[in-house]
Amino acid sequence: MIHENVTDSPEITRHHFVRIGVLGHVGRFTSVDAVAYSRGMRVICRTSRGLEVGEILGPAGQAEGVSAEGSPSDGSILRGVTVADDLLLARLERNRQEAFAACEKELAERGIGIPLLEVEQLFDGSSLYFHFLGEVPPEVTELTDRLAETYNTAAGIRQFSDLLETGCGPGCGTAEKAGGCGDSCVSCSIAGACKK
Repeated sequence: MIHENVTDSPEITRHHFVRIGVLGHVGRFTSVDAVAYSRGMRVICRTSRGLEVGEILGPAGQAEGVSAEGSPSDGSILRGVTVADDLLLARLERNRQEAFAACEKELAERGIGIPLLEVEQLFDGSSLYFHFLGEVPPEVTELTDRLAETYNTAAGIRQFSDLLETGCGPGCGTAEKAGGCGDSCVSCSIAGACKK
């Protein structure tokens, strides 16, 4: 169950500090529906990289001397994480672990001594990031590009990613030019991302 505190003051509720990514980037995100999310809540955010899961750290308030329309933002908070999202996240986690093991194996087989720190898969399943320590030689870039394509396909998430971007039928509203599902959004797995 997602608990949300809604107030009438968009200046206070719309902006939150959110921690995203395996490296723990903290940014200022804007809630698309002016919901005040509680500290510690997990949320789905649209970032410059795609859709990611983030953790609310607290309200960001209004930037000093900047109007609400012109406030700097690192992205949007679309909604809180749902039970259905947790099922998808478990699937993505298994895929991420397999990609990590495959990359380590190939590095060892090729005698490449660059340490693989982490593999990160975005929530929309469209991107897989390999984090290394030190300079990454071109052959490792080629290897990770191939592994990313293989494991993004293996995740079987691309169709879901397309739904997140384009909507699921006429009137859906998940994207500006989306089709949509009309009144049946309650049964839609991405209903929380729909624009009202």
